[in-house]
Amino acid sequence: MIVVGELINSTRKKIKEAMEKEDAEYLKELAEKQDKAGSDFIDVNAGAFVLNELEKLKWAMEVVQEATQKPIAIDSPNPKAIELGLKLHKNGKPLINSISMESERWKNVLPLAVENDAYVLGLCIDDNGIPEDSETRLKIADKIINGLLKEGKKIEDIAIDPITTPLSVNTNYGLIVMDTIKKIKQNFPEVKTITGLSNISYGLPARKQINRAFIVACMVNGLDGALIDPLDTIMMSMIKATEALLNKDPFCSNYLKAFRQGLIVKN
Repeated sequence: MIVVGELINSTRKKIKEAMEKEDAEYLKELAEKQDKAGSDFIDVNAGAFVLNELEKLKWAMEVVQEATQKPIAIDSPNPKAIELGLKLHKNGKPLINSISMESERWKNVLPLAVENDAYVLGLCIDDNGIPEDSETRLKIADKIINGLLKEGKKIEDIAIDPITTPLSVNTNYGLIVMDTIKKIKQNFPEVKTITGLSNISYGLPARKQINRAFIVACMVNGLDGALIDPLDTIMMSMIKATEALLNKDPFCSNYLKAFRQGLIVKN
């Protein structure tokens, strides 16, 4: 499972306050904790700062990269922010979060995705918004994948987000996401599927319980990765256990390693 640590996002109140005050120690500590908890990427989002996103993104990326060697998921719909993030990136191969089939976004982010040695996450969204069915989402995924391949992007550098939306709005949304994942993996087995998992529980109480159940269900349907809270030790334990149960962890070696490191919740 590809774990993208989601906590350094300016839509979160404490993160926005830390970015406003330039509280480097707070951000460093959070980056370090996400790293140690098992994140493969650290997501950095400064999009809540509409007027000075670039300034805040630059500061945050510099702070985070001092704290961890993990690559950054550069999280913004703003092509200028993505471009800046790619220039600032130091450690490993970054993740562009994200591109979509929305006309302006596709036109402006595509050159950045193609010209840089970076992974790219494509959202199943077009100019009509988020489709209400898995078939239409698959069609958008097809356009993104083949569009990137046509421009020379390697298939192993492409990931697709089936788009997770709140269960509180429509209780069919979880099933739509799972079916979209399954269809993408059937048609494009080499393409990774990564989603913003915690969106599923928005507006519901005890959100972590929904998130934990949902990630197991999505993994059974082929999910490869997710933006999650890696400090949720129960969630991380369930991911390791599910990988073993799905025969994605030969001899349960990763599960046992995590247990020895104290990363598996015992009860």
